[in-house]
Amino acid sequence: MKLKPVFLAAAMMVALPVMAQSQLTVVNFGGANGAAQKKAYFEAYEKAGGGKITAVEYNGEQAKIKAMVEAKKVTWDVVEVESPDLSRGCDEGLFEKMDWAKVGNKADFQKAAVHECGVGTFVWSTVMAYDGDKLKTAPTAWADFWDVKKFPGKRGMRKGARYNLEFALMADGVKTADVYKVLATKDGAERAFKKLTELKPNIQWWEAGAQPPQFLVAGDVVMTTAYNGRIDAAQREGKNLKITWTGGIYDLDYWVMPKGTPNKDAALKFIAMSSSPDAQAEYAKNISYGPTNNKALTKLDAKVLGMLPTSPANSKDALQFGIGFWADQGEALEKRFSAWAAQ
Repeated sequence: MKLKPVFLAAAMMVALPVMAQSQLTVVNFGGANGAAQKKAYFEAYEKAGGGKITAVEYNGEQAKIKAMVEAKKVTWDVVEVESPDLSRGCDEGLFEKMDWAKVGNKADFQKAAVHECGVGTFVWSTVMAYDGDKLKTAPTAWADFWDVKKFPGKRGMRKGARYNLEFALMADGVKTADVYKVLATKDGAERAFKKLTELKPNIQWWEAGAQPPQFLVAGDVVMTTAYNGRIDAAQREGKNLKITWTGGIYDLDYWVMPKGTPNKDAALKFIAMSSSPDAQAEYAKNISYGPTNNKALTKLDAKVLGMLPTSPANSKDALQFGIGFWADQGEALEKRFSAWAAQ
């Protein structure tokens, strides 16, 4: 039986006995993701007697967390961060260490979700998308994205080196598992840029996540790279946009607790609740980001699973974003990309 939020809340009353109406400030990126979190996590936590949640939106500014921690005036309790900021902030001592004994069984979670300073809260993916009304033959791989004879028209791509160099190597025949091995070499980077140059006359750049679905609907591009959640949102509005999952690059967002939060116990309880299978399944029904708790997948129907980056069918040929690789080589590659794009 799938638990509805109201039953879920009741079930969690037992887990939250000592939290006499404390106030918790939870920070996220807003938008459709913020709305899904409100429905699946905030409302359930409040109904379970966990106290009031104040939601704050931000744009991922790590400097704000750093300023609070250094001034010892921490007003944020739980913050959603992207993977590069998790590693960097953990190294800089900006986050509390995560007490996994109070969060859940590590074995239930995706390996990438388990971190000393954070808990992976959802998986998102950069994928290939197209308009099902305009393209009758579905592209099946990145080689099709580059094939402008078979699929004439413009291609939308994010303006930057990240993702595009990986996609270029996949289009050139490099297996998903070998992408970062190849890209780490001088010849591999050369090969990726050479492949991008082939497609350059047909590229229309995007810089904001809202643009790829707009490009597709307007007919400006025939295919585009896109964040899967943006395509899901367009589908929920009735647009016939489709995703080719092969060779998608997935990454995680994480919950962290800024160092010195005065509400650490309540923050941990919130993270534990929002990492439970029931709560994560509820979240995935509201936005197509994949649960990090694998037990949540068994609570979802085929239709919802079909849109998640973590479903077995969609993840079988996916590439995990190389945080370490981009930390080491990102600056040089982004500079090279800027020079290349300007030519």
